[in-house]
This record gives sequence, structure tokens and C-alpha cells, in this order.
Amino acid sequence: VFTDPVLPCGQILAEHLSLPSVFFLRGIPCGLEFEATQCPIPPSYVPRAFSDHTDHMNFLQRVKNLIFNIPNYFLCDFYFQPYSKLASEFLQRDVTLLDLLRQGSVWLMRLDFVLDYPRPLMPNIIFIGGVNCAHKK
Repeated sequence: VFTDPVLPCGQILAEHLSLPSVFFLRGIPCGLEFEATQCPIPPSYVPRAFSDHTDHMNFLQRVKNLIFNIPNYFLCDFYFQPYSKLASEFLQRDVTLLDLLRQGSVWLMRLDFVLDYPRPLMPNIIFIGGVNCAHKK
């Protein structure tokens, strides 16, 4: 099933039908794609979005980087709670969103290391291009 993990209805269907799933995305706002694929993304070394830090941070910047990441967990739980409930009812077992996302076979990511911080990725994550710019005539 070719799906977008931001709205996990396709993944719920793939799990129900026991089909492999391919995710196509630019990024989940909370960074769940890195948690689901178990990519290393330590807050002390990988700068978070909108923090204006590089990978060379002092101690206070690392603390600020960690604090920037804390609200994401609460916002993601609030946003994805209806989908977790839907998946649990439909699949007739307790399912979390991370359980669904971990079933993804291939992740087609539209990341660009010019805009995003380079980090180690798992083998099932494939870059398919970054920012798409049309040539002006």
C-alpha cells in the first residue's frame, strides 16, 4: 500500500490486509518517522527545527534543543489519538501509532541535506529528491 503516514488510514488498511506499505513523505511534524524507524536522533547533537543551532552547541544550547523537542510529544499524542483509537477498534487489538509506523517496509523521503540536518538513516529510508525547483524560462 502506497500511503502517507501523516494520515495513517492507509497503514491501518495495510495492517488489516497484511500487505507491505510504502510511505511517501517530506516529514512528520513531530519527528515520528525517525522514532518509528529507530534512527538515531539524539537531542544533544541533532539540532531541532526552528532552534537556529548547528551541530556544535554548548551546554545551554543543548538544553534549549531538548526543550524544543518536549512539546512535540504532547502535540503528536493529541493529534494522532483519534487514529490510534480507530486502529485499535478496527484491528481489534491495542495499537499505537508507532506500532503502525514501524510496520512500514520502505520510507520514500523528500529530504534535502541543504535544508535538513544530515543524520544517519536506516537502510529502508530512501531519498527521492529534495526541494523541487522549476527552471525559469
